[in-house]
Amino acid sequence: MSIKLVNTIHFRNLRGDLFGGLTASIVALPLALAFGVASGAGAIAGLYGAIFVGFFAALFGGTPAQVSGPTGPMTVVITTVIATLVARYPDTGLAMAFTVVMLGGLFQILFGVLHLGQYITLMPYTVISGFMSGIGIIIIVLQLPPLLGYAGTGTVWETLQQLPSYFSQPDPVATSLGVLTLVLVFTAPPKLNRILPSPLLALIVGTVLSVVMFGNADIPRIGEIPNSLPTLRMPTFSLGEGQDILRYGLMLGVLGAIDSLLTSLVADSISRTQHDSDKELIGQGIGNCLAGLFGGLPGAGATMRTVVNVQAGGKTPLSGMIHALVLLLVVLWAEPLTRVIPHAVLAGLLLKVGIDIIDWSFIKRIPRLSLKGTGLMYLVLFLTVFVDLITAVVVGVFIANLLTIKRLTDVQSDRVKAITDPTQPCNLSPAEQQLLSQAQGDILLFQLGGPLSFGAAKTISRRMTIVQDYRALVLDLSEVPTIGVTAALAIETMVQDAVNRHRQVWIVVPPGQVQRRIEKLQLQRFVEIHQMQNRFLALQAALVFMQAKTSSPVTTIDP
Repeated sequence: MSIKLVNTIHFRNLRGDLFGGLTASIVALPLALAFGVASGAGAIAGLYGAIFVGFFAALFGGTPAQVSGPTGPMTVVITTVIATLVARYPDTGLAMAFTVVMLGGLFQILFGVLHLGQYITLMPYTVISGFMSGIGIIIIVLQLPPLLGYAGTGTVWETLQQLPSYFSQPDPVATSLGVLTLVLVFTAPPKLNRILPSPLLALIVGTVLSVVMFGNADIPRIGEIPNSLPTLRMPTFSLGEGQDILRYGLMLGVLGAIDSLLTSLVADSISRTQHDSDKELIGQGIGNCLAGLFGGLPGAGATMRTVVNVQAGGKTPLSGMIHALVLLLVVLWAEPLTRVIPHAVLAGLLLKVGIDIIDWSFIKRIPRLSLKGTGLMYLVLFLTVFVDLITAVVVGVFIANLLTIKRLTDVQSDRVKAITDPTQPCNLSPAEQQLLSQAQGDILLFQLGGPLSFGAAKTISRRMTIVQDYRALVLDLSEVPTIGVTAALAIETMVQDAVNRHRQVWIVVPPGQVQRRIEKLQLQRFVEIHQMQNRFLALQAALVFMQAKTSSPVTTIDP
């Protein structure tokens, strides 16, 4: 199977890119409208976000067939940002929220320039699953009021407090349209779905029924949206909100980077290409900067739209750019058709998005795989829903790293051995065992194996204190490929302690990273320390030294 690293614009696949971009735009249209309404910035903000992020992320990005635009995770964050800033600054809060979008884009560009793309997705799946499922729950909770005919309250906790009253007195027309939308998106036949995507089908059917059968009903609708090109919105901020704006911008930048690069991995698997993570981050950042500059929602790589694009024949960045241009035509000429779309229909579409985001498969399997992993996933989920995404990810990654370090330390500890008796279980050759036998316990062979991180330092010190009665120390690092600074300092302490006790030390270390780090410790300043590349020769030298000290006959042994 061949993997191609390519993201150049060409016209050799024009027909496939045209169909792919058109199909992706059909899927993106109802979602862009829904995300825009859900965010509080209006349906047009969702369309502008899809246009600017979709076009420029494709043009400058590093994933050939990826289609970008507003997504559930990004909308969850920007909804919180808009609600918070507008409440504090009624006149300039929305403009400040779009400044946060620009700042998020700048952070993404910075991530790409610093070549951080390869590291951003290096996080445990339990953390990714927890915060993605948390985002799904947030979307579901926040869309229940519009589904029942009420305006959203903006926060999960406030919505949960109001839900009992909403459920006790739902608007029958809005609820019927919302439930019909859910039925259509969940039960649309696959053959029909390939011709007319279920989100667009539900949008058309729900809107037509609301006009024909419930034209006089007082239900929330999108209303008028501008049918012209967007206007420039210069960055607006308050020094008093500087810290919060930076935090929100970082949150958008990190979340958009994770969301996009995970979608890039999906695109790689289905298109048999290989994306450029850093270039993709720069493309996403440019798209988000321009989206914020022109009043659009933040966006990221969208998995469903990308899969639809590839399945329809899209292979190059042209498909993502065509998708954005089609949405621009909708903005310019389809305003009379979009103004009557009920909020309840859009809420039904987003409920489907929220349900799909929840990682149901992993939630079912994780209790069988790991109890610690289960606890970590639910902790991240809880923090995502009730605190914020950055806190959830930081806490999740921190705890996951602690658990990983503990496991690695246990593995490393098992390979730390202090040997004076050749009858102990060890990997010594018969000749080396014979040398230890002749030493009669006077040689301490201290063996280390595997990569040594700071987790091994404590074990090194503890094992060394167990054995006190020896005359020569042979420190065997021949099976250590890499060594961290803390472990190296623990070794330095062990060697200096042996020197202080007037004992000779032979360090066995082959050429490589470990040898270079040991040499930087400058242990050669002690005349009692000898560095060698062969364990047998080090044991033999130690035995010869001790026999010479006691005037015992020296026995030569062939390795």
